[in-house]
Parts: sequence; C-alpha cells; structure tokens
Amino acid sequence: MDISVFEYNLVHSAFSFGIAVMGAATIFLFLSRTQVSDHYKTAVTVSGIVTLVAFYHYWRIFESWGAAFTTTEGEMMTATKYAFNDAYRYVDWLLTVPLLLLELILVMRLSREETVKKGTSLASLAVLMILLGYPGEISNVSSTRWLWWFLSMIPFTIIVYTLFVGLSKSISSQPESIRELVVLARNITVISWLFYPIVFILPMIGFTGSSALVAVQVGYTISDIVAKAGFGVLIWVISLRKSELNL
Repeated sequence: MDISVFEYNLVHSAFSFGIAVMGAATIFLFLSRTQVSDHYKTAVTVSGIVTLVAFYHYWRIFESWGAAFTTTEGEMMTATKYAFNDAYRYVDWLLTVPLLLLELILVMRLSREETVKKGTSLASLAVLMILLGYPGEISNVSSTRWLWWFLSMIPFTIIVYTLFVGLSKSISSQPESIRELVVLARNITVISWLFYPIVFILPMIGFTGSSALVAVQVGYTISDIVAKAGFGVLIWVISLRKSELNL
C-alpha cells in the first residue's frame, strides 16, 4: 500500500510523540515513587512498568514504520518488502492492559482478599479481550473483523460493568477527599478505552486504504497516551494525596 508523504509523516510524528511521552512518564513515575507511602509504592511502580513497556513497544513500532516505506518521486511513499508489524501493539496491550486495571485496584487499598479477587478477575478479562481482538485486527475481511470485534466487546462490557457497578461500593468507601480522584481515574480508564473499539471499526465503516491505516495508527496512539501515561500520573496523584493524609 502506498501512502502520501503527509500521511507517513503524520503517523511517524505520532509514534515519535508516543515514545517521548511514555519515556518521560516512566522516568517521572519511577523517581516519584519515593514520595508516596509504602502502601502505594506498588501502584506507582506498576504504573511505571506500564509506560516502560509501552515505551519499548512504541520504539519498535516506530522502527517498523520507518522500514515499511521508502521515499519515491513526488508526494508518495512506497511500501518496501518489510511489512509494517502492528503485532507490537497487541503484545504491548497483552502486557499493559491487565496492569492498568491492577493499578486502579491497588491504589484503592482494598482488603487483601478483595484486591486479589478483583485484580485477578479484571486482569483475566483484559487478556481475553485482547486475544479476541487480534484475529479481527489482522483480517481484511469486514465480516471477520465484525465477528471478532463483537466477541472482544463481551469481556470489555463486563470490565466496564465491573468498574461502574461491581466496584461502586468499594469506590464509595474511599475517603471523601479522595473519592472524586478515584472516580476520575475510573472514568478516564473507561473513556480512553472506548477509543479502541471505535478506532477498530473505522476500516469497516468506510475508511479504506491509506486513510484507514493512518486513522487507526494515530487513533490508537492517542488512546495509549491517555490510558497509560495520563492514567499513570493520576494514579501517582491519588497515591500522593492518600499518603499525605495517612490513608
């Protein structure tokens, strides 16, 4: 598939920005974990691990994108013999998405039993969601993409239900001064995650060729930045606030 120089540079810049944000967030989170009490160090550490893993995979995606196209005469970039490897994204999500949910559970400081129960359940659903989405992502057949999109939305819906209903009692039990931040963290998780199924269906609703490729890559990158770096910093803010209040 050939793409325009503008489209190539747009995706290239998005990946570059993603690398910078994930790298900066990783350094910030690891250095800032000393500012929170021992109860929340694990949550902040997990946040740093998430952005570190994302930083590595965005670097690999960036390299793969650069190798997949070469400059030709005019305003077009021609595909090379090296196919763009989008599997890096799914490997990244398989590792980071369960950890993102675990961050939220850990920062709430629930009982050990509830932490293990909720963390295991949500992490398992997240892994299932990613595994079900990948066959559709690599397919060029619209009906196949719709099938796997629908299947992956089942665990996604259960996760959203758990966050809003299953955890409602736990969230309401959070100290009043912290509760709004925890609710914000939950909402950011759900809202940023909603971008993924929307971006996934773009090729099935009229976006084709290079425009679909660009929309998907830029869309996923924006979602990742919000869901990982932005969410990670918010987890640190909650941890710091609770540490200052000895909660």
